[in-house]
Amino acid sequence: MQKYVVGVDLGGTKISTALSDLNGEVISQTTVPTNANEGEIPVLNRIIESIEKVIKDGSANYEEIKGIGIGSPGPLDAEKGTIIYTPNLPFKDFNLVEPINKKFGVPVFLDNDANVAAIGEYMFGAGKGAKHVVFFTVSTGVGGGAVLNGKVYRGHTSNALEIGHMTVAPDGPRCNCGNIGCVEATSSGTAIAKRGQEALNSKVETSLRKYETVTSYEVFTEAAAGDPVCKDIIDNALNYLGIAVANAVAIFDPEVIIIGGGVAAAGNIVFDTVRKVVDKRCFKSMAESVRIVPAGLGTNAGVVGAVALALLETQDK
Repeated sequence: MQKYVVGVDLGGTKISTALSDLNGEVISQTTVPTNANEGEIPVLNRIIESIEKVIKDGSANYEEIKGIGIGSPGPLDAEKGTIIYTPNLPFKDFNLVEPINKKFGVPVFLDNDANVAAIGEYMFGAGKGAKHVVFFTVSTGVGGGAVLNGKVYRGHTSNALEIGHMTVAPDGPRCNCGNIGCVEATSSGTAIAKRGQEALNSKVETSLRKYETVTSYEVFTEAAAGDPVCKDIIDNALNYLGIAVANAVAIFDPEVIIIGGGVAAAGNIVFDTVRKVVDKRCFKSMAESVRIVPAGLGTNAGVVGAVALALLETQDK
């Protein structure tokens, strides 16, 4: 009798793994360092060991496992189960699904971490109960995912919703990807910190000068305290984020847009500004029907999302 799934959140610094029942209740969990510098096989072995551990700790056996979901940074090929290349992990054109499938004899599903977070929010977080959900994560970079009509939308090459690389400012700053004016280059935490640093390097008067290092957190803090330079930086960044969200509303007409990540943690200022831009730029009926809300899963989002991926992919089986 299959009554469990396993979720694995594979990150550059740690691997978090959980055993869950079919309702998404976590039964056992473990976190181990990735130690990416050791290479492909040691990291693969650590993933396998952590799956074995949560199954054992949850007093389950292999026959009771319905599926295993793995969330990983991309780019990857979800259909083939291959990680193509990602800077913080050792895998290069490496099929991660095959050896894990062979070891445990159950279906294994690999997807990029933003999709996995979107699935988690759809099933257990701020999107619970909705059919069409678009998820933005705005932190060091900007990523996204969508669940449309109850199914993950992956696109032709399984790289759909690279939201961070949507052009929102054609004459804006250059992005790390090489393009100009991506939302990642205008609105990520990194971009906000960079604008703060640029203000410090200029002769402008700003309260940022009292800090030794400036991250987006300091820029948000000083903007809230009334510093005009910081207010300008934040207004600008959130206006471009609002344009990206408005584009997503126009394209997908979702019930819910969920915004997570470090920048979203700044709270009302983010959601109020984004909502204003959406109201201004979208058809009234669409703008009025979409809810724009903060992510609900918090720090456990990665592993809960991986559990949700396994549940979603095996639910009709």
